[in-house]
Amino acid sequence: MKSNFFKIILICLLPISFFSCSTKDEFDSSIFDTKDTLSINSASYEFDSWLQESYLIPYNLDFRYKLQDVGSDQDYNLVPTSLEKAEQMAKLVKYLWFDVYGTIVGPEFLKENGPRIIHLVGSPAYNPVSGTILLGTAEGGLKVTLYRCNELDPTNIDQLNEYYFKTMHHEFAHILHQKKNYPVEFGLISQGKYNPLGWQERTASEAATLGFVSSYAGSQKREDFVEIIANYLVKSNEQWDSILEMASKPGVGNYNDTLPDDGIDGKAVILEKLTIDKKWLKDSWNIDIDVLRTEIIRREEHINEIIN
Repeated sequence: MKSNFFKIILICLLPISFFSCSTKDEFDSSIFDTKDTLSINSASYEFDSWLQESYLIPYNLDFRYKLQDVGSDQDYNLVPTSLEKAEQMAKLVKYLWFDVYGTIVGPEFLKENGPRIIHLVGSPAYNPVSGTILLGTAEGGLKVTLYRCNELDPTNIDQLNEYYFKTMHHEFAHILHQKKNYPVEFGLISQGKYNPLGWQERTASEAATLGFVSSYAGSQKREDFVEIIANYLVKSNEQWDSILEMASKPGVGNYNDTLPDDGIDGKAVILEKLTIDKKWLKDSWNIDIDVLRTEIIRREEHINEIIN
C-alpha cells in the first residue's frame, strides 16, 4: 500500500566535466566577481556585504538566497527564502559547518574541498508521485541546495539538525566521496537489501533492523554511506543510542505491526558501517569524526549568541 505521508530525500548529482581549449590558461583568484558592486541603498546591503566578507572572499563561495530560475529545479513549485531566514541560515551554516571544519580540520580544508555555491530555497520540493520531500541536493561537488529554509526555527535544535544540518553534512560527504571514493567493502555489507524505488515504504524501525540509520539510507549504497556520517555528526549520544537500540529489536511496520525477525543484527551492521566510515574519513581526509562531532555538539549550545 502506498504511504500517505512524505518522506525526506536528498539527491547527489554526479559530476560532469566540461573542457575547452585555449592557447594560454589564465586563472583568476576567484571564479566569481569579488568587486564590491553592492548598492548601499539596497535593503539587503548589510547582509550582502557580510556574505561577501564571510563566504565569497575567504572561500570563493557564492551564497545565493535570491531565487533564480536558472539555478532552480523547475520540476517543482518553489518559493524564495525570506531575507530574515536567509540571514539566520547563513550565520548558522558558517558557525556550525564552515567554522567547525576550520577549527578541527584546518582553515584551508573547505577552501579546497567545499562547494562553490550554496543555494537557499524557501519551500520544500514535494514529489506527490513518490511521496517524498526533497531537502537537499549536491551537484557535481560544486553546488549545494538547501530547501525548506522558510521553516527554519533557530530555537529548535532537533529541527535544525533533521532538516538542515544533517542535509549539509550528507551533501558534503557526497562531495568528499566524489573526490576520493568510499571503500568497496562498504557496499557489500547490506548487498541485496537496498531498495531504490521503495525505500520510503520502510519505517525507521524496519530500516534500522536491516542495518540502516534511516529509511533513505536503504535506497542505495552511496546514500547509506553518507547517511551514517551525517546522522552520527548531528545526533546526540541519546539519539544515536536510540537508533542502535531500535536496530537491535524487531522492526515495526507502517501500521504499528511487529514485523517478522529478519535475522539481521541491525545494530552490529550499523556499527560495522560506522567503523568503515570513520577509517575512510581519517585515512582519506585526516578527519576524526568523533572530534568533529564533539565540536558540533558544543557549538549547538551557543546558537542563540550567533543568531541574536
